[in-house]
Amino acid sequence: MSNEEWKRKAAASAVRMVESGMVVGLGSGSTAAIFAELLAKRMKEGLRVVGVPTSLGTASAARRLGIPLSDPTSRLKIDLAVDGADEVDGELNLVKGLGGALVREKIVAAAARQVVIIVDESKLVDTLGTRTPVPVEVVAFGWSLTAERLEGLGCVAALRRKGTVPVVSDNGNYIINCDFGPITNPVEVEREADAIPGVVEVGLFCGVADLVLVGGENGVRKLERG
Repeated sequence: MSNEEWKRKAAASAVRMVESGMVVGLGSGSTAAIFAELLAKRMKEGLRVVGVPTSLGTASAARRLGIPLSDPTSRLKIDLAVDGADEVDGELNLVKGLGGALVREKIVAAAARQVVIIVDESKLVDTLGTRTPVPVEVVAFGWSLTAERLEGLGCVAALRRKGTVPVVSDNGNYIINCDFGPITNPVEVEREADAIPGVVEVGLFCGVADLVLVGGENGVRKLERG
């Protein structure tokens, strides 16, 4: 089986958790896109839900699939948020945001009664930072000063660019990729990075996931936060 098939199995397991009448947070990225596709199929069979998208791309895809949308400004209670992750450690701490939607993803997750993360088993790591940098969304003004302070936490900070042009998030901000290497203290790093002036949000999601559904060769494993 391919990673794509593993993702689909995890997404299908998450879709089975959705009940009519729910408000569902719709994550960003390839695995979350599979979830939205499968959710739309269930809606054609009679399921009725409202989605809260975590990015402009997710919103566009949801509309194309026929999923009705709301947003957090309506103050709807989000019953279930389903999203992917770039890395998941043994404590269910996450690295998210390689797709650039970390701010909205964290806002939606914080508003949800339950947060379910869907991944294939390649995303499981012993220690966060092993395979990916930590994305940090920052205000464009003075970004180099913010990057310098982030490097003071022990990382190599690089402005994310497309060619020579800085990547701009849906919120009009820049994204700095922070390569810490293995992060043994993600809770502390998240807190310290969040406190730096100019930082909008950090792609460390500690204590956020309630359940991680992991697709792999042997089906779907459920990892729950203790």
